[in-house]
Amino acid sequence: MSFILGTIATAITFAVVSYVLPQIDYGDELSNLLIVAVIAGVINGLIKPIVQIFSLPLTILTLGLFGFIINAALLLLLAFVTDLVGLTFTVGGFPPDLGLEAITAAFMGGIVITIVGSIVGLVVPD
Repeated sequence: MSFILGTIATAITFAVVSYVLPQIDYGDELSNLLIVAVIAGVINGLIKPIVQIFSLPLTILTLGLFGFIINAALLLLLAFVTDLVGLTFTVGGFPPDLGLEAITAAFMGGIVITIVGSIVGLVVPD
């Protein structure tokens, strides 16, 4: 039950972020959004803790600001994985174009996802 609620909360977060930031696009299909939310949950559950442990000295050195870069990188990884699976999820034109626009959109998306996810987390129980 917790996994289903978490997936729905993540899907709501991505829908709001896509509305706020048009550079992040999930293709406007509910099934696509739910699958992207599941993949995001797997990435956040498996890869993010490992990356955070290895980057802990840099995160401490930057007083936590390196966390935003980690979130942006994981958002780009999510776009790459969803493209491999055949789903529509783009961040600033990535994939296929990884450029300054994609990196900027990923950074802004990471910030907005953190804010919206916190608000959704307050509404949706654990």
